[in-house]
Amino acid sequence: MTGRRRVWARLMVLVVFVAAAAVAALLFPVPSVEEVQRYFTGTRWGPVVFVLGYAALTLTPVPKNVLSIGAGVVFGAAGGVGVVVVAALLGASAAFWLGREAVENYTGARVGRLDEVLKRRGFVAVVGVRLLPVLPFTAINYLAGLTSVAWWPYLLGTALGILPGTVSYVTLGAFGPQFGWQVQAAVAVLGLLTVAGLGMAVRMRYKGAERV
Repeated sequence: MTGRRRVWARLMVLVVFVAAAAVAALLFPVPSVEEVQRYFTGTRWGPVVFVLGYAALTLTPVPKNVLSIGAGVVFGAAGGVGVVVVAALLGASAAFWLGREAVENYTGARVGRLDEVLKRRGFVAVVGVRLLPVLPFTAINYLAGLTSVAWWPYLLGTALGILPGTVSYVTLGAFGPQFGWQVQAAVAVLGLLTVAGLGMAVRMRYKGAERV
């Protein structure tokens, strides 16, 4: 099978998965929070199922932040952070390699600027974009795979960069109803990261305008 056909085959698998997930969401009733907690914490395989499901959903446009809040509801703060980090890294790895192969056939010229930044400052650049909750997790996964950033800087940068946001969203799920200091701290961290992301976007746009 040629490279072009492999890319199309993987894209078709992704489309089929998204379609199946949508059909399942429409056909099956939504369980209660207590039922979800019993399902994932009642057996030793529960966390494994959650991790694999989370990782698969990160390949789709489903908001990762919602899944992270759900992990906090189901597993609590410490357990939620653990399963989210593992699942996010699995999903990020899968999307990275899908994108890596696609660029060789289709989109190499379209990501030249991002490629240059990540190649020159790979680890630091990955950490930077992962820290900003305003940037879509899934889109970054695929775009990074379209660049020449090396595997280990991408993986380590992702692991470090997602920690503040992950801890904050999981905390919202674990302690949300109480609205104690944990939730207030999580909201403050997310607010700071969001402001930093918006500031970076404005700065990049200003620099781009200066070059024109």
